[in-house]
Amino acid sequence: MYPRLLKRIIDFILALSGIVILSPVLLLIIIILFLANNGKVFFIQKRPGKMLNIIKIIKFRTMTDNRDSIGNLLPDSLRLTAIGKFIRTTSIDELPQLFNVLKGDMSLIGPRPLLVEYIPLYSKHQARRHEVRPGITGWAQVNGRNAISWQQKFEFDIWYVDNISFWLDIRIIFLTIKKVLVREGITSKTSETMEAFKGNTN
Repeated sequence: MYPRLLKRIIDFILALSGIVILSPVLLLIIIILFLANNGKVFFIQKRPGKMLNIIKIIKFRTMTDNRDSIGNLLPDSLRLTAIGKFIRTTSIDELPQLFNVLKGDMSLIGPRPLLVEYIPLYSKHQARRHEVRPGITGWAQVNGRNAISWQQKFEFDIWYVDNISFWLDIRIIFLTIKKVLVREGITSKTSETMEAFKGNTN
């Protein structure tokens, strides 16, 4: 009952409430980013959702689009802006995804939506993470986020899919609040974000 119906109802109510309550903060961040990023406020990108349906997630922009002399994007560490680093470390950049939750593309809790180009790289087991809606936060996020390996991340995602419950989601919410306050797991050992997933032979 909970995964099939109640979870979506709770998501809708909490996302709508969050948008209303946080609207002054959202407006302030929009103004700051508009001034700091020459009018560029949001980062919108296609990601695979439930059952691999492609959705468009929305986040606050934390990086520039600066490229090298041959047109390749510069490393994340060189594109991350000063205000973007603060927004990222406080997880404020994730707040616009409340609109994705409201729409039904995402859930508050679930495996994080990854890049579309990763889809053919998954094993059959890893692809099971798409049996549920992706989340703003999830079991992998409260167990290491970007500081853990891809294999660990996938194992946490699949464990969540197999054990999803109301009380588990409540636990993840409280653990997420703790992680945000202490700012744990935001970067990997070698990158400002997370290294790209290159398949199961890497």
